[in-house]
Amino acid sequence: MKYIVAFLLIAAIACLSFVPAPTDGDELRMNQVQIIASHNSYHLRTDKRVLRYIKNLYKMGLLPRDLNPDELDYQHVPLTEQFDKYGIRGVELDVYYDPQGGRYYSRRLRSFVGLKAASGIPELKKPGYKMLHIPDVDYNSTNLTFKDGLAEVKRWSETHPHHLPIFIHVEVKTDAVGDHVPALRRFAKALPFDSAAADALDAEVRDIFGQDLKGVIIPDDLRGTDSTLEHAILTRGWPTLAEARGKVIFTIDCNGDEHETYIKGHPSYRGRVMFTYAKPGTPEAAFVKYNDPERHFADIQAAVKKGYIIRTRCDEGANQARAGDYTEMHLAMNSWGQILSTDYYKPDDKAGTKGWSDYHVQWTQPGIARIDSIATGGKMGMLGE
Repeated sequence: MKYIVAFLLIAAIACLSFVPAPTDGDELRMNQVQIIASHNSYHLRTDKRVLRYIKNLYKMGLLPRDLNPDELDYQHVPLTEQFDKYGIRGVELDVYYDPQGGRYYSRRLRSFVGLKAASGIPELKKPGYKMLHIPDVDYNSTNLTFKDGLAEVKRWSETHPHHLPIFIHVEVKTDAVGDHVPALRRFAKALPFDSAAADALDAEVRDIFGQDLKGVIIPDDLRGTDSTLEHAILTRGWPTLAEARGKVIFTIDCNGDEHETYIKGHPSYRGRVMFTYAKPGTPEAAFVKYNDPERHFADIQAAVKKGYIIRTRCDEGANQARAGDYTEMHLAMNSWGQILSTDYYKPDDKAGTKGWSDYHVQWTQPGIARIDSIATGGKMGMLGE
């Protein structure tokens, strides 16, 4: 008897000190999980001389006030390291259409500071979407092409087959400095996102993930026999994590005209590879974007309750990292928007120096993702992988 009592006492003490580990949560649906995503996930700081030159122009009042070079002064680690070390499960890839190749081979602003404009990178002469922030100005990237970025994601995914679904936010860029400053005639001009560009974007995903798109959750998978994607999402719901683990899902961030281009001939994305951010109440609505969690706090919560997946931001520019201001991050997390975008999943490389804090966005509990309290009707907890 005394051994039983001793055993029960030890067990009771163990229970009091036990902290539940993150679960797999495979019974949950994709919209019932909140993840941290990186913004401009490929971005590296531009060349030092170029950045210094831009900052001087800004100080002299020669640049628009909304073109603050401080907002270019950050960089990311490679995608693989983001997934492995920081638990990132959403990335943003900015792409420029380059069907002939070579359009973004030169970086013209370099010639203003005594550097060669030609990049010397053969990969940039080949046809295909290029991945960068601002041609000629802010061009350094961990992955120079869309395909190279996708290939890195695919390699990591295949070696981690039980990972939470990775959200790939693709921003299609259709303007450059050369489009807005006529005097800079030799600066690159961006191409429009027309039907050929839309088809080429899908084709590049198929080139990397295979024509059968194994490992990619596409709109046709979710819509099934429903008349619209929105109806399918709001009635039957999203796939479970058991169905979605080990896969990726694409969204395009584009304006109204580009959205119409992408869905033309493809209602509710029939036959398309990607989703776009759409307005609630439209046939294509599944993902909704509310970047400002303060202004749209109530909108986000209402949309999450209905069943949409929301993308919002924890920070913008370098403002929060410089000031150490966590207000927007807390609003984003408490809005229960599912995709929380940040430039700072780790402190900036300049943290601790003058004008920089150690601001960074991470969960306060162990785990990769958080169970979405609003989407689950009150259930909470952390998830692994």
